[in-house]
Amino acid sequence: MITPFPFTAVVGQDDLRLALLLNAVSPAVGGVLVRGEKGTAKSTAVRALSALLPEVAVVPGCRFSCDPDAADPACPDGPHEAGTRAQRPARMVELPVGASEDRLVGALDIERALAEGVKAFEPGLLADAHRGILYVDEVNLLHDHLVDLLLDAAAMGASYVEREGVSVRHAARFLLVGTMNPEEGELRPQLLDRFGLTVEVTASREPDQRVEVVRRRLAHDDDPAAFAARWADEEAAVRQRIVAARKLLPSVRLGDGALRQIAATCAAFEVDGMRADIVMARTATALAAWAGRTDVLAEDVRQAALLALPHRRRRNPFDAPGLDEDKLDETLEEFAGPDDDPDPDPGPDGPGGGGGQPAPDAPPRGGDTGARPEAGEDGEPQPSGAGEQSAVGAAEPFRTKVLSVPGLGEGSAGRRSRARTEHGRTTGARRPRGALTRLHLAATVQAAAPHQRARGRSGPGLVVRRDDLRQATREGREGNLVLFVVDASGSMAARQRMSAVKGAVLSLLLDAYQRRDKVGLVTFRGAAADVALPPTSSVDAAAARLESLPTGGRTPLAAGLLKAHEVLRVERLRDPARRPLVVVVTDGRATGGPEPVALAARAARLFAADGVASVVVDCESGPVRLGLAAQLAGELGGTAVTLDELRADAIAGLVKDVRRRAA
Repeated sequence: MITPFPFTAVVGQDDLRLALLLNAVSPAVGGVLVRGEKGTAKSTAVRALSALLPEVAVVPGCRFSCDPDAADPACPDGPHEAGTRAQRPARMVELPVGASEDRLVGALDIERALAEGVKAFEPGLLADAHRGILYVDEVNLLHDHLVDLLLDAAAMGASYVEREGVSVRHAARFLLVGTMNPEEGELRPQLLDRFGLTVEVTASREPDQRVEVVRRRLAHDDDPAAFAARWADEEAAVRQRIVAARKLLPSVRLGDGALRQIAATCAAFEVDGMRADIVMARTATALAAWAGRTDVLAEDVRQAALLALPHRRRRNPFDAPGLDEDKLDETLEEFAGPDDDPDPDPGPDGPGGGGGQPAPDAPPRGGDTGARPEAGEDGEPQPSGAGEQSAVGAAEPFRTKVLSVPGLGEGSAGRRSRARTEHGRTTGARRPRGALTRLHLAATVQAAAPHQRARGRSGPGLVVRRDDLRQATREGREGNLVLFVVDASGSMAARQRMSAVKGAVLSLLLDAYQRRDKVGLVTFRGAAADVALPPTSSVDAAAARLESLPTGGRTPLAAGLLKAHEVLRVERLRDPARRPLVVVVTDGRATGGPEPVALAARAARLFAADGVASVVVDCESGPVRLGLAAQLAGELGGTAVTLDELRADAIAGLVKDVRRRAA
């Protein structure tokens, strides 16, 4: 068995450790979402927390970890015999990103249910995590329908599994922890809101702290058991403090003054709904219990706001989560009671002190458990060239209509193009490949009915065999790869159009964010093309690259198209099921290299030969139009639309035209 890295040995990361500990004291806080770059101790800290949780009493043999003092009367393994009990460590269950729905919630054996009338249920990960920790690494990459199931179970404290009228319910109360790297894509705002607390983590830039991180990581890797033994006393002290805080929690008083501050803070930051108020109240109460107090103070409210509100006040998908601490302090001071201190200094053992965990050589912020390369390898390239202009800001984004890829795909679940999916409307039936998960009842009965006399049917029931079972086929929506190919040459800047162009691309990026697409960005200017952003789920990263994009130089249109074609070739190997949609943003001019127009036409025909859906956003302006973008669209096998038409209802006709050309 691998000895985990001790929780108290994690260097720095005070906010992360505190948020995890508060949920250990009060699971009603609602879990933690940990956001941060790779190599910042996110997973290490979460996995280490399970060793600090007190043991749980369970009914022996119960697969659902029922509490012997309050057994679930609806437990599928019940009823339980009174007086029997056993102790076991709290579990940490990890949900893989590629898990199926049945693996998460459990599976009913439909074949036995139909043929034998037996309700056979195999518990899933939600049952395993009951009264423990459920950890989802890269939660932002988890399919939406799994995230919905996960968060519904966390909110209700129970999991429901239903298949064709056969249902099972069991308790599922757990500490939910998700980690994510924002560069790989964001969670939808409504899912962000379901996590109680959020923490942003970064690697320390202090050399001394980084040295200590490396020293501890190497010591643990050399001899995990000996390293854990050196931290055993600190681990035991934190474990005892968690137990003491849990016992004290019911006695903590949340006064009217603290409640007024909570309500005023949520109102001041314009958060939606009442969940933020409730989470702040529970967090402030847990903070008081963790500090060994029975009264909630202003310092608890302030710390609760810093943990519970940053991810709830986002108004734009491309806005980074955060909280204006000056505004927070002003609000707390305005609504402070006569005995409240609006600007407390709790000291090392208070709410912001990392829970009293010893880290004598560490600065108060940052840290991880392994060295991390310096940032910059993904930085925006800045090629030089005649006529180069600095980046201009994007115009105000606007709502666009849906651009979809023609045909029926089989890509990852999303909201753009038609696809065969596990969720959606039923369109037919087929024989199951492997385990049956979605029974098509009518087709199954129809397949079994002709054989009833031969099978000796004598009663009212239907004799069903394996060969009769039919799996429902469903049609829903998929996410696509939207690859933007943006002209950043001097001709785009000369007419002051780049701001409008960036606004249009930003609008399409917002649409891609909402439809769960992957996006990529290729730019061309001067003498070459650059992959400004390889295909990624992080629409935020694409927006940032777009905002900083300078313009100038010649127009190597062919180079841009060839670079885009190469990006699609590589991505097709990595993710063959995800269909691409290429959006070329240009005025159609080609001025770079020998025979630029002919070369661009040949490059465009590569997309048409591969059947890639494409749209050209025509940026040409002025009283005289050359129609070059429309010619390019014809070579691509796609269609062209002007910047003005991108805003109008004419896009509905554009989508039909894309489909007609691809038919």
